[in-house]
Amino acid sequence: MTKQDVAYFISFCIEQFKTKKGLSGEVAMLELDKYGVLRYLSDHAEILHTQSRQWLMEDIEKFIEIRKGNK
Repeated sequence: MTKQDVAYFISFCIEQFKTKKGLSGEVAMLELDKYGVLRYLSDHAEILHTQSRQWLMEDIEKFIEIRKGNK
């Protein structure tokens, strides 16, 4: 994937997360950044982009829950 492809993928994930959670774009970005989700998405975009929207949202929610438990 090119850097542009990764950026599009991350943007898609942010938009889906924002919509699912009923958050503003700013709040969604802050939450995803706070728990390292943006880095996770970037580092694993090659594999993650092959998954469904529903699977991605569940994976992101699990990732955040695990991170919250470690704080």
